[in-house]
Order: sequence, then structure tokens, then C-alpha cells
Amino acid sequence: MDAKLTLSFNQDVVAKAKKYAADNNISLSRLVEHLLTQVTAKKYKSLEDFPVADWVSMVAEGEVTYKKTSKKTAKQSKEEFFNAQK
Repeated sequence: MDAKLTLSFNQDVVAKAKKYAADNNISLSRLVEHLLTQVTAKKYKSLEDFPVADWVSMVAEGEVTYKKTSKKTAKQSKEEFFNAQK
């Protein structure tokens, strides 16, 4: 049995969510229900424990781009620090 629920969201979020739902032939209500089901399916202590990748990939747009940064050696970090102090 469904229950009515009133929620407030940022207008941009609503527009993107509606488009996502329409593109996937699902109602916005069922999309929100699915996300809430995922969040409540396990005993997460906080939202930080929730596997963000699962739902981010559902609403993300475009291709994934990974950026790699080179790690500095301890010597490079030390030199950068001391050069910044000058």
C-alpha cells in the first residue's frame, strides 16, 4: 500500500531527477522509493557509510573521467613547503 509523502528539493535537483526518471521509464516516486529502499536495506550508521557510487552512477551524466595526480616525494614536499615560506 502506498503512502503519500511531501518532500522539498532544490528545483535543479527535481528537474534532473524528473529527466532521469523519464529516460528510464520510471516515475519520480518510484525512483525516490528505490533510493530510500537502498539506503534503508542495510544498517548504515550514517550516510557516509552508504556506498555512494551505487546511486551516483544512476544520476550522473556524461562519461566518467578519472584524474590522476602524481605523488610528490617527501623531499619534493619539503622543498615546496620551504620555498613557499620565503
